[in-house]
Formats: sequence, structure tokens, C-alpha cells
Amino acid sequence: MSQLLDTNATLDFYCDFDKIKQNVEEISISLNTLNYLIGKEDLDTAIELLWQRDKSVFEVLEILIAVRSKDRKKVVNARGAIVPIKDYLTTLEGVKEYIYGTGLAQVFKNRDIKNLVDYVFGVEAGLDTHARKNRSGHAMEGLIADIFTSHGVRFAREVYSTDFPDIHSALEGDTKRFDFVVQTGACTYLIEVNFYSDGGSKPNEVARAYTELAPKIDAVKGYSFVWITDGIGWMKAKSMITAAYTSIPNVYNLTDLIHFVQKVKQEGQQE
Repeated sequence: MSQLLDTNATLDFYCDFDKIKQNVEEISISLNTLNYLIGKEDLDTAIELLWQRDKSVFEVLEILIAVRSKDRKKVVNARGAIVPIKDYLTTLEGVKEYIYGTGLAQVFKNRDIKNLVDYVFGVEAGLDTHARKNRSGHAMEGLIADIFTSHGVRFAREVYSTDFPDIHSALEGDTKRFDFVVQTGACTYLIEVNFYSDGGSKPNEVARAYTELAPKIDAVKGYSFVWITDGIGWMKAKSMITAAYTSIPNVYNLTDLIHFVQKVKQEGQQE
């Protein structure tokens, strides 16, 4: 436990600017058209003119309040009914109600926003924080791949249990994707990796699942389950990681992963 790392984040962890740029670019024409509303005192007339010219530009209004259309968020309207936000954007009166009800009307009139493309770039940067948990997992996978490569350990990534009939049978037909597979002359290692900076239910769920999974794999001759995990999130789940550590033969963190690397090299890898 004393070896657990605070973070596995690198500087590119916090924002995926390529994805942000792409998301903004996809709606930039509509955003530039909506710039027409900025600074208009007679906002109703400006909205009507845009609606008559191209009503589709209003379809991007949700992102201006940091909501993605795919999220299908709902609100209580002025008549007390629960409606999807996107329903406001299907009629002229609905668009007006949306713009005034969200507070965007005053933002436009006061010129609090100078350019909607730049504004949405910032909104996307904020929303991108929700993807950090996924990036943490991907960063861990990348780090493990780098470690294996630097030590000359050959591996395959994202391999399914269906590639190993005996394993697929042992899992009673359930399809499982493993982050890595390393094969030696003695064993085929099916590897899962993750990193938890925070506690919560996820580490506990994963530990419980792997505690059940490992014996099924280890019972198949020539196969072994390996779990590589790290992060101070385990400090809040000590009992679960302790139980997993004592019941799964191959559990490593980033500090002692070298022992697994040495084991693989001693066994010799298959060509």
C-alpha cells in the first residue's frame, strides 16, 4: 500500500484539445451564424430573421448551456410539464422561450460573449473533464505498454476470450476483453490494468469481479490471470484490495511490476 502512486496523469491528461477542436469545428458554421444575435437590442426580431433564413442553426443552442444533445436532458417548462430540452428548438416560439429562459438573452444583449466559436471552445474544454476517468485508464494501458516494450516483453492488446476456446469455455460463454496478453513458453498471461486516483464504488466492484474471474482462468492449464493496478484510490478500499491480493496469485502495482517482467523473461517468450 505504501507504494501506491498519487497519479498517473501526464500534462496531456487534462484536456484533449484535438477532440475539443473537432467538436467545435463540426458546429462552427451554426455558431458563426448565431453570432448575429450578439449585441442585438431587438433580439426577438433578430431571432425571427435567423429562423426564416436557416432554422437549423438553433439546433446547437444546447451546447451554449454546457449540455450535449445526446444527453437528452429534460426540464420543467413554464406550464409545469417535463420536456426534453431539444423540444424547445423545434419551433420559433420554443427557441425564444429557451433563449430567454436560460439567460442567454441577456448574455447576447450585453455582449458578455464576443464570439460563440471561442465561447464553445471553452465550454468543450470544461465538458472534457468528464472524460478524464477514461483517459486515466488509457494512460495506464499506455504506461504498461511502454514498460513492456522497454524490457523487450512482447504482448498483444485488447484480446478477447473468444480467441482462447478453453478460457471462453471456463467463463461459461461470457465474452471478456483483456487489456493485454503475454505468452511465454510456460504460460499465457491474460492481463487487466487500471488506476484509481479516487475511491468510490468502482475499485470495490472491480476487485470483487477479478477475485471471481482469476480462479476460473487459473484453473485452465497453461493460463494465468494477471492484474496490474495502482493509485491511492485503493487507500479507501483496503479491505477489497487485501482480499484480492491474497486470493489472486498475480497482482502487481507499477512499483513491483518489474517482478512480473523478470518472470516472463525467465520463462522465455514464444516466437
